[in-house]
Amino acid sequence: MSDALPPLTALRAFEAAARHMSFARAADELHVTPAALSFQIKSLEAHLGTPVFKRLNRAVELTEAGATLAPSLTDGFNHLNHAWRTARRQADHSVLIITAGPAFTTKWLAPRLYGFVQAEPDIELRFSATLRMMDLARDDVDAAIRFGPGGDKGVYSRTLINEWVTPMMTPALAEQYRTPRDLLGATLLHQDIYPFRKDGLTWNSWFAAQGLPAPPENGPRFADADHAHSAALAGSGVVFGRYSLAEQALRDGHLVAPFRLAIRTKHRYRYICPLGAETRPHLARFETWLFNEVKKMQPFSDKHDFIDEEDLAR
Repeated sequence: MSDALPPLTALRAFEAAARHMSFARAADELHVTPAALSFQIKSLEAHLGTPVFKRLNRAVELTEAGATLAPSLTDGFNHLNHAWRTARRQADHSVLIITAGPAFTTKWLAPRLYGFVQAEPDIELRFSATLRMMDLARDDVDAAIRFGPGGDKGVYSRTLINEWVTPMMTPALAEQYRTPRDLLGATLLHQDIYPFRKDGLTWNSWFAAQGLPAPPENGPRFADADHAHSAALAGSGVVFGRYSLAEQALRDGHLVAPFRLAIRTKHRYRYICPLGAETRPHLARFETWLFNEVKKMQPFSDKHDFIDEEDLAR
């Protein structure tokens, strides 16, 4: 026996065979013949000085040595594969993978995609629209846009949008509901502004800030903010709208936000990428474009008077 590692091909052959518990399936995965795979495993056993498989009739079992070796080898090859994909992605300046929530991707990012293509035709932008908090060190993404309280550690993080909410409706409904008090008789669309918090902002928050009683609770309820905004666009009621999700509809005049009072939320959108990655050319260009798009939102925010969510409890 030797402390020196056996050839990588022998380790790879054993790892695949142990994972599949089949020489034939492992050979198919590695694109070699079963005989060639069996030869690599025998060379590994010779190097180790003990069998790693028990050869049974039409089956195999791991020996004690094989069972000890297999899990660590699988972890090791997974780390190697991840490192290789990451290195290739960093070297490829033509593809950029961004993760963001489904609603934000649909309502904010996607409508601006054409502008990015025009500004950066040599970069292919791909979206991974998910609420899962992806691991920038492990998942195949270059940067994330996340909504929450912040406090990001060990990453490059920059506030993208300070979210705010206010009643939003179609122009036709705005003709019916001209004052905040009028909304007490409106169909209010209820939504989960923070799906991960039970104490998030509700219609009660806005009515209390206006010095009005709590509104009726009998309006339609949506677990997805995107669906609530779509219902408002259809004229089904008045949504306690998030500016980031409604900005396009407000700019196009499909929705209006007729009342000046708005509540700035504790949670905000942040642009996040691994430390040091912000200097990579294609990420730096994306970040510049992204924040230039956010600047275009400011004139509409200037039309409102803001109360911070934290001040509502004081």
